[in-house]
Amino acid sequence: MQVITNLKDFRLNSPTGVALGNFDGLHIGHMALIRTMISECRLNGISTVVYTFMKHPENILRKNLYNPLITNNDQKTALLENMDIDFLCYQEFDEEFSRLSPEDFVRNILIGKLNVRIAVVGFNYRFGYMGRGDTELLEYLGQEYGFKVIVVPPVRVNAEIVSSTLIRENIRKGRMDKVFQLLGRHFSLNGTVVGGRRIGRTLGFPTANIIADPEMVLPANGVYITKTRINGQWMNSVTNIGNAPTVRGQGGSFSIETHILNYADDLYGTQIEVCFFEKLRGEKRYESTEALKKQVLEDINRAAAYWHVLTK
Repeated sequence: MQVITNLKDFRLNSPTGVALGNFDGLHIGHMALIRTMISECRLNGISTVVYTFMKHPENILRKNLYNPLITNNDQKTALLENMDIDFLCYQEFDEEFSRLSPEDFVRNILIGKLNVRIAVVGFNYRFGYMGRGDTELLEYLGQEYGFKVIVVPPVRVNAEIVSSTLIRENIRKGRMDKVFQLLGRHFSLNGTVVGGRRIGRTLGFPTANIIADPEMVLPANGVYITKTRINGQWMNSVTNIGNAPTVRGQGGSFSIETHILNYADDLYGTQIEVCFFEKLRGEKRYESTEALKKQVLEDINRAAAYWHVLTK
């Protein structure tokens, strides 16, 4: 897969099929759309393209209504590398681009840059200046300029339309089982392990502390059963998200701390990925560090039992 981040001097000479969208989350609805594009392209012998944005347009146009990300670009690229895609194009959403009319977007980008023959979009796709273009206009322009438009209907889970908004809402509430259903995989956070106050180590449960991408949505404060990827290997773990009020007091600094079961190596400076499976409990202030230590041991035992059940 070739990743294109500068489209100014870029043009595809061979005909393509293009999946269009923001694709924040790459949830099961997005994946259905992309697989439809891939299938159509292979039947027609043309190249496959996923066309998306470096930054979510709404976060640039409506800064006061910022939507945190479910997947950042690094995660998105890694996920798409596992699919049969020839080109991944990240469009910079700047002022010049934002002023393109729907017709100019089709002429300048879809035809002029991507040499489109098949365009695949979701049922609620909008494009062009102020989002004035919709699926009906795209179909009309497709007929005028000679490319096929496929509109993929919504994907539903338990009668709910799968959307990034719904997934963000469930992540914020710590409903990781529901997130898994909607996302089609477990939500994860990437980060580099940084030095902390070593409180976990003094309690007997060393933790790897990460600073997540500030643009990412975060799960509700609490303790979660997780898996952590270290140097390509997934390991069972327990992760606390929050302010650790027992050891830091009320209003303590926020942290993401992961205890990896049966692992004692130093991870400072290592890039890790923490994958969230189930929320064990909310965050709570305990009367003493001994009471906290007892609770942490119980959390670890519950996580160990969870993984034992899954791996029997």
